[in-house]
Amino acid sequence: MSIHEQAAELRGFREVQRLAYACAEEVAARLRPGVTEREAARMQRGWLRRRGVRDWFHLPFAWFGDRTAFAGFRIPLQFFPTGRRLEPGMPFILDLAPVHRGFPADVGYSGSLGPNPLQDRLRADLEAHRELILREVRERRSLREIYQDVDRLMASQGCANRHRAYPFGVIAHKVGRLRERRWSPHVLGFGTQAVKGLAGDVLHGHRDGWSPLWSPYRSSDHPPRPGLWAVEPHLGFRGTGAKFEEILVVTDSRDPVESAFWLDDDLPHVRRWAEAA
Repeated sequence: MSIHEQAAELRGFREVQRLAYACAEEVAARLRPGVTEREAARMQRGWLRRRGVRDWFHLPFAWFGDRTAFAGFRIPLQFFPTGRRLEPGMPFILDLAPVHRGFPADVGYSGSLGPNPLQDRLRADLEAHRELILREVRERRSLREIYQDVDRLMASQGCANRHRAYPFGVIAHKVGRLRERRWSPHVLGFGTQAVKGLAGDVLHGHRDGWSPLWSPYRSSDHPPRPGLWAVEPHLGFRGTGAKFEEILVVTDSRDPVESAFWLDDDLPHVRRWAEAA
């Protein structure tokens, strides 16, 4: 792939990631007391469909209250939106993964309905995790080691690791270009195209000694694999959770700056940290 083709490819991923975050910001601004998680998820789907999205890595999720910290989660079905109603001061997380023009994104947006100082603190604490992950990927530390360092940083902040509650305990997963389709079926909320692609990566990676699922297990005991990774550190504290999710680009360049970089620094959580600084 030429330099121009690579630039066009990254531009496509950046555009759909911005589209997903624009959706999250607009839906968050429309949330009101009494709205349920299912209604918030439908609002995200409708917003994106009106803008041409017909395929998904996964359908939108919404978590309210202590569900932002995955309180009591034991089985995957508990991740799906429920009838939990939003109340004043309650934290929420919107998680959406549209595919547009063959480019997937997977983003997470944390907020609250009115002031919530605890979640504000958690959202501020996430900045250090974004910096740590990028620095250690550039150092070519193993994914498993980076995961452990994220755990240690969370513990030093007095927080719990809540991405460990995700299936396979992942903090990130690889994403790649998909065939453009007008409509793609989904099973249990996940697009069949995306799941098939990820499953293929799992099989190829197992054969070659790497995993597309960034986890705390031995399968992730290898340096970062070049490609695009959707990264989502998730903090929890006393029934409140906060996270971001965005694409990290990993290359095979020997230049540290070019070897890894966040796809986009013009995102809501990054702007919030800059304004606070």
